[in-house]
Amino acid sequence: MTTATLFTRRLIRIDGADAQSFLQGIVTTDIDGLAEGEARPGALLTPQGKILFDFIIWRADGGFLVECDQALSEAFLRRLTMYRLRAAVTITQEEASVSVTWGEAADSAAGVTDMAFAKAGLLLKRAPIALVEAADAESEAAYDALRIEAGLAQSAKDYALQDAFPHDILLDLDGGLSFRKGCYVGQEVVSRMQHRGTARRRLVKVTATTDLPATGTELFAGGKPLGTLGTVVGGQGLAIVRTDRVGDALSSDLPILAGDVAVDLALPAWTGLSFPTGAAEADA
Repeated sequence: MTTATLFTRRLIRIDGADAQSFLQGIVTTDIDGLAEGEARPGALLTPQGKILFDFIIWRADGGFLVECDQALSEAFLRRLTMYRLRAAVTITQEEASVSVTWGEAADSAAGVTDMAFAKAGLLLKRAPIALVEAADAESEAAYDALRIEAGLAQSAKDYALQDAFPHDILLDLDGGLSFRKGCYVGQEVVSRMQHRGTARRRLVKVTATTDLPATGTELFAGGKPLGTLGTVVGGQGLAIVRTDRVGDALSSDLPILAGDVAVDLALPAWTGLSFPTGAAEADA
């Protein structure tokens, strides 16, 4: 399968003379630098710097389309509307779902190029489609498997909203978090994490020689918790882990377990990150 219909995704349209400046001032993505034909990830943060809503955004017909989890789209729309104040912006829910196409089929497919997947060396295009009324489990699983391959997280499946910083899900590396534009909600906290190098949790790829246990299963090494399984497809999955604790486990040759299943953990190659080794563990 090279095309998936995503029942769990919805679109919010943002139009108006102030649409770009409005978004630039509240979300993590550099909207001013968003090129036509490109889709980039992003987040709206709490003032404490944690992810309140995650999304994918692209330009469309002079405005913007924002893709988010369908279960959260109404709440996200209300929050955006709260920030609008007197800006010349219209915010509406689209009666549309999303399709994604990847691999060779994406060369000729309509839609915008997902730049987070491009970071991982995968060509994937996203496009609005007529509203899907029923879930397609095969499509969702195929897309989840591709996200695992790329090392890209999605809220609800990989982490709980208001429980993760952008660094935890690699937004600082996949084009979803700008450190060069002006202020936005939560910017001071994430900038401080960046400059002080205090990000200790990161998204990793999880591999086992058998099927992994269910999402939510804890990862352990030497009796210490490392993190929790997120998306799982067969023997492949994602998890957000304490990289210092993983580094300690690897240095000590301790087995890493998801439940009672032995697993290997790897930071996505495209990030250039590695697990720290030999350092004393900081307090949780």
